[in-house]
Amino acid sequence: MAPSTVPLLFFFLSLLSLEQKIASSFSIVPPTIIKATKPASYHYQQQNFIMSSPSSSSALNAIAQEEEEEVEIPPKEILDELLKTAIKASRAAGDLIFMNIGSEITHRKANSRDLLTTIDPLCERTIKDIVLEQFPDHDFLGEEDVPPGKEASAAALKAKLESSSDYLWIVDPIDGTSNFVHGMPLCMPSIAVAYKGNVVVGVIFDPHRDEVFAAQKGQGARLNGQPIQVSGEEESKLGDAIVAMGSPPAEESMEMSLRAIQLLMPRVRTIRMLGSAALMFAWVACGRLTCYWEYDLSSWDVSAGYLLVMEAGGSFTNIKGEPWDLTERKIVASNGLIHDEMLQTLEESNVI
Repeated sequence: MAPSTVPLLFFFLSLLSLEQKIASSFSIVPPTIIKATKPASYHYQQQNFIMSSPSSSSALNAIAQEEEEEVEIPPKEILDELLKTAIKASRAAGDLIFMNIGSEITHRKANSRDLLTTIDPLCERTIKDIVLEQFPDHDFLGEEDVPPGKEASAAALKAKLESSSDYLWIVDPIDGTSNFVHGMPLCMPSIAVAYKGNVVVGVIFDPHRDEVFAAQKGQGARLNGQPIQVSGEEESKLGDAIVAMGSPPAEESMEMSLRAIQLLMPRVRTIRMLGSAALMFAWVACGRLTCYWEYDLSSWDVSAGYLLVMEAGGSFTNIKGEPWDLTERKIVASNGLIHDEMLQTLEESNVI
C-alpha cells in the first residue's frame, strides 16, 4: 500500500470501529415484541405481502424498466408462490439467527476475515428444505455450498445458470456473519429467485427489527407489506446523501475504498459501514440510506438487494454505470438522483 494511503487507513479503521460501537449499543428484544415502525416521511400505503397491481411511481418505474429490458417473467400466480415461500424460508432462518446471535466461530474460510459458525449451514439447510419441499424441480445456490474465493463463486454461479431448471434460488443464509459472531444485530438472511437468469423475487428479513423487505419484478417493493420508495428530492444532491460502503478484505479493494473515501467525505453528509450488504441494500430501498457501493460482492450478497432497490425506484449499476447482472461484483446502488454524481466521484478517485 502506498505511504500516502496510510493516514486514510487509520480513518477507515476508525470508521469501522465507530459503526461497530453504534451497532453494539442497539437493544435486542424478541421479534414478537418489536413491531416495525416508520417515520411519516417514508412512503407507506396498504398492508399486503402479495404485490397488487402497481400504483406507486416506483412500481411504474419498475414496469418501464422491465419493458425496456424485455425481461421474461413468470405468471403472477407463480410469482406470488415464490414470494410466499421466500418469506417463509427467510423467517425460519431469521429465527435461528435471532436465537443464536453471538455464536462461537467454528471455522475460518480461506480469507481469514470470512467466518463460519454452526448456525450458517443450519440456516442454509433450513432455507433449502423449505424451498425444495415447495419447488423440488428448482435449482439452489447457497453461499455455504461454495468454496471461498471469487473464482469459485463465479464458477458455481455459471454452473447453476447453465442447469436445466429455469428457476434458481440464490441464498446468503447469514449476511453479516462477523456481526452475528460479535452479537451485533446487523445480520440476516437474503433470498432471491432468478428466472432464466433474471431476478424476479427478492426477500431480506431483519429478525432483530422484525422487518421483511420483499419485492417482485414489476410489482414494486414493500416493507412488512407496505410499499416503500427510495429517498426523494430531499436527497437529490451528493451533499445531502448518507452513503454506505463495505469493508473490503483484499488489499486492492481496501486501497480503492480509501481513495474513494478521501474524495467522498467532504462531498457527502456522512458515510456508514454496517457490515451487511443485505441490510444496506434494504435501507437504500426504503430511504434510510441514499447510496451504497462496494467492490467485491458475490451473487448471493447482491441479488435480493438489487431487486429491492430497482423496484423501489432506485438505480443499480456496476461502478462504471453499466447495467448490473448476476456476474457483476462491483456495484453502486442509490436513489437514482445522486447516481451520476456518485459514479463521477468514483471515477475521479481512479477506482474504475
